[in-house]
Amino acid sequence: MEPPISVLVRRGATFESVHRVHAAATRDGEVVASAGDPDFVTFMRSSAKPIQARPLAREYPSLPTSELAIACASHLADPAQLAAVESLLARAHAREEDLECGAEGDPPSRLNHNCSGKHAGMLAVCRARGWPIEGYRLADHPLQQELHREIETTAGTTPTATAVDGCGVVTFALPLHAMAHAFTRLDDGITSAMRAHPELIRGERAADTMLMRALPGWIAKGGAEGLMCAAGDGIGVALKAEDGAARAIRPALAAFLGRLGHVLPEAFAVVTVENSRGERVGEIVAAV
Repeated sequence: MEPPISVLVRRGATFESVHRVHAAATRDGEVVASAGDPDFVTFMRSSAKPIQARPLAREYPSLPTSELAIACASHLADPAQLAAVESLLARAHAREEDLECGAEGDPPSRLNHNCSGKHAGMLAVCRARGWPIEGYRLADHPLQQELHREIETTAGTTPTATAVDGCGVVTFALPLHAMAHAFTRLDDGITSAMRAHPELIRGERAADTMLMRALPGWIAKGGAEGLMCAAGDGIGVALKAEDGAARAIRPALAAFLGRLGHVLPEAFAVVTVENSRGERVGEIVAAV
């Protein structure tokens, strides 16, 4: 077994932190490459959003790609992102008050929550199915029960555990190789929407948005606690920083995808550490 990827944080000439990143790559459900433990189990968190958007894509086959993309997003409340959320919310015949995520931003707003697009999509599915919108986030609601089945079907295995995600919906624990496999089985409409709008999925300096721009034909979606899932060219990958440090993901992606023959731009391999003055004081790199 290959060891985990070591991502080093250097300040000046001194390395002050090390992050261990586990990774798995699959093709046709079989592990073709790994670093660390491909069976490492963690919660899928926001990386599950493209899977959670599958019922939305089925219920609204003519949905604009921007609305489908924002349902898969962990947005930063940029104007274009909020416009997509509001459009999807209107399609659900719902209001901001119907969103069951928390409020974020200044002033606080449920629309500003990075998961509001996912929640708006869930409301739209409830409207289409005639399900109650109250409590749509709870485990015993028919929507969350259907999403549990979606995870099982797409990943090809039963989640090892469930819990409550940061935005209040159900989140699912899976081994990394199952997450990687799931990303190779996403619907064409969802993958096309994500590729068409990488800027909606997160933001300009986010690893998933950057990866989709760097590798045409690929999709990517990050999750909390240092998780990244992606797929392209028939390969699915999932990476997890053992300590939950998201800053380790870009260098780890450069190292792991490089082993698979995909060379990423320098902005992945070397992440600049800056101080509050915007001065470069160090870097984050994967050990060779």
